Amino acid sequence: MGLPRPGALRSLTAILLLLPSTLGEVTIYHAPGQAGPTNSAAASDYTSLQAFNPTTLTPPAVPTPAILTNIPVKLQKAGTPNLGVKQDGAFLGFSIEMSVSNQVFGKNSTFLQVPFLNLMASLAARAGSVRIRVGGNSQERAKLVDTIPDGRVLQKDLDGIAPGSTATPPIDYTADLVYMLGNISALVDVNWIIGLPWFVTKPFDLRIVPLAETVLGDHLLALQAANEPDMYVLHQHRVEPFTPYDYGGEVSDFLAQLAASGMDPSGSASKKLVAPNLGSFEQKPEFLPDNFWKTGFADTFNENLRYLSVEKYPVSNCGAVFHNGEKILIPQEVLPEFLNHTTHVQNLVAPFINSAMYAQSKNKPFLMMETSQASCGGLAGVSDTFGAALWTLDYALQMAHANFSGAFFHTGGVHVFYNPFTAPPTAESGFRGWSVGPMYYAALAMAEAIGKSGATQVLDLTGSIAGVSALTPVYGIYENGAPVRVAAFNYADDPTGATDATFAISVSEGGTPASVRIKRLSAQSVSQKGRYTWANQTLGGFFESDGRLMDGEVVETIQCDSARSVCEVKVPAPGFALVYLAGDVFGAGNGDGADPTVTFATTLRTKTHNTATVDAEVLATSNGHNGAIDGIGSTSRGKQSGARTLRETSIMLVATLVGVGLGAGMWLR
Repeated sequence: MGLPRPGALRSLTAILLLLPSTLGEVTIYHAPGQAGPTNSAAASDYTSLQAFNPTTLTPPAVPTPAILTNIPVKLQKAGTPNLGVKQDGAFLGFSIEMSVSNQVFGKNSTFLQVPFLNLMASLAARAGSVRIRVGGNSQERAKLVDTIPDGRVLQKDLDGIAPGSTATPPIDYTADLVYMLGNISALVDVNWIIGLPWFVTKPFDLRIVPLAETVLGDHLLALQAANEPDMYVLHQHRVEPFTPYDYGGEVSDFLAQLAASGMDPSGSASKKLVAPNLGSFEQKPEFLPDNFWKTGFADTFNENLRYLSVEKYPVSNCGAVFHNGEKILIPQEVLPEFLNHTTHVQNLVAPFINSAMYAQSKNKPFLMMETSQASCGGLAGVSDTFGAALWTLDYALQMAHANFSGAFFHTGGVHVFYNPFTAPPTAESGFRGWSVGPMYYAALAMAEAIGKSGATQVLDLTGSIAGVSALTPVYGIYENGAPVRVAAFNYADDPTGATDATFAISVSEGGTPASVRIKRLSAQSVSQKGRYTWANQTLGGFFESDGRLMDGEVVETIQCDSARSVCEVKVPAPGFALVYLAGDVFGAGNGDGADPTVTFATTLRTKTHNTATVDAEVLATSNGHNGAIDGIGSTSRGKQSGARTLRETSIMLVATLVGVGLGAGMWLR
């Protein structure tokens, strides 16, 4: 089988547009509304697209008895024990359901979503790069085809839906989907994990392997070998008995077929697998991670595994979506569990501590390949609120503390609640049309908390502080063993200010600084939807973002008490503070060497000399008509130059240097 090549390449000069998305291109299929009493309207009363659901819940009551609000945080100047693995600033990445990739990334390789580029550029400036996994349930039967009508990069086959609880239709996609990813990486440092089709194994469809290797180059981090294989019998992808040894046999067959095919002549692709991607399905205990590792999988495929991985959602809301007999969760009732460091953060990560240690023993990074608040789309009024931003950030820091090396928060289309960002449906358009969710704000804060040094380690300090509440967790962030930042949370919701928490930070051996600088993640309530702020900057509410942070950045400076050797930082209820003890603050104009965030204006310019041109009216009507079908929604329960893989297309970007106000044109071929 040869590498499939796309059709004739068009020399378009204008590829970056603010594209309206197609209403039906989503990933939960035939999903009804989700129930839940609120202080406004019940989620079931809202019948439109759930990604824009206005349902708000009543915040949990102010804790009684009152919690400890004066919290001592005592740090060692050096030699702190129990520090975890060193972390990359790109720790918190995104998982994009393959079937909605043309909503998120663009229509095709010559029409990219400008707001998406802007969102990624902001993260890359802080973290150094961004990690994205493209896959999910829809990767399992994805088929690479030569062409799809109307220049589309993918389409769904609703007549081919396989039985099983995910009700996932197979998708056809063209090579242009991968070229689209390559073009993105040529503009912003985005690195990819690509899901392999694993539904049919005799033979495997290998064509995505050489395509991804050739087009993405060093921007290809890994190839995902199966998605939640422990759930294959449940989803009727396999028949009993299907054991970890059977899955291992499939991996062996894949590698043997790849070696015999001639599609991986250098052997590099065979060394880029991420597996086993277990969903921690308790009904198959032999697949639980601690049991799975005993099969010797990591040793057998040591040369082939770049990462070891799991997937996990804390709760399932599939009962509300599929009416399959599972318990239907009431969002108002479970909301407090997501505003608690112990219940849904430490307890969520604890089952994987042994696995993370095991991965270290095998010299493999350990990844959380897919996660969010609840499988099957999340929870109305929980997944799409400020409380979810706090929870996501706490969860990410806890995973870093527990020796994970990265985590991917899922995006599933307009019929789910937990998206980090959502393109507008077809009927909505304009200069600012995207909706940016709480998980993206958490990613901004996480990127700055970890930074670009590659020497950052995270330590959960909460359990070492006597009397501290699960509502006020705190982390120490270290570089080369020295404390440089503190991450302090307040999950409480108390507009009176009585539950604001003051973190009294000190460093031993005279290490307490004379002053600290602070960035805050803020909102009025844990139930607030949209218009959160990170250091006073926001991405707006529903349909208000072009991917660029709005308003001026505010970095506070607080003088410390030299007599007491303590720095007191107040964190409102609710809120989060990233406290800089040492080092430079991103974007604070301090000569820290951080790149100013380059963003892409939603502006179209064409070059008419020596290039093809496109009629403006034709171009204006060419976007968003992807022929999708309404009524479908979510399944989910080092860089070589990318310029060589750009489609033969001249690209004009009108770039804005944030904080500088300088317009710059950038040409790529």
